[in-house]
Amino acid sequence: MGEEVFADRRDAGRRLARLLGEYGGREDVVVLGLARGGIPVAFEVARALEAPLDVFTVRKIGVPGQEELAMGAIASGGAVVMNYAVADELGISSVRFDLQAERASVELERRERAYRGDRPPLRIEGRTVILVDDGLATGTTMRASVRAVRELGPARLVVAVPTATASACREVAAIADDVVCVSIPQHRYAVSQSYDDFAQTTDDEVRALLAAAADGQDDPAF
Repeated sequence: MGEEVFADRRDAGRRLARLLGEYGGREDVVVLGLARGGIPVAFEVARALEAPLDVFTVRKIGVPGQEELAMGAIASGGAVVMNYAVADELGISSVRFDLQAERASVELERRERAYRGDRPPLRIEGRTVILVDDGLATGTTMRASVRAVRELGPARLVVAVPTATASACREVAAIADDVVCVSIPQHRYAVSQSYDDFAQTTDDEVRALLAAAADGQDDPAF
């Protein structure tokens, strides 16, 4: 795999979709985008595959005072993954971790309501789920998501991302049925470095993309 750079998340989604052609046009396939950054990528994947799109909410559990550093993640359904390497290195106790996880859970529930509104979640049981994000750095967030989706009983679970570190791919591959990735950079470690435009995905953008997918629109306006 080459070290590719994407114009933005939707460009990444279109390029990722080319590697997922075997899932196109199948009635058993559903695409789940991790909120928020995975939704623009997943929108393009779902459109190319002619598959329904839904949001899957996951929230990073940040280190106190270093919120961007993930020591774990919590996902829809309450699945929690702890990054023991980070927690041990920084001396994070289980009590402190649980407190941060509780705070993350409050925001996760808010986002669930804000993104989907009154639309019920798509049925997962017995279907092939393609779980999409904009990239994997440590893989902690995705591992929490995989655990949570497994609880819903899919027949097959495929993780699909435009970019990832080799170590994150290995960790996720150990628990998913397949991992599809466009680019595994050898000299870049931040997901943002694989994008020309990595502006934060907004709540409004997530809502617009989900509504457009539900209505069959190709180019929603934000």
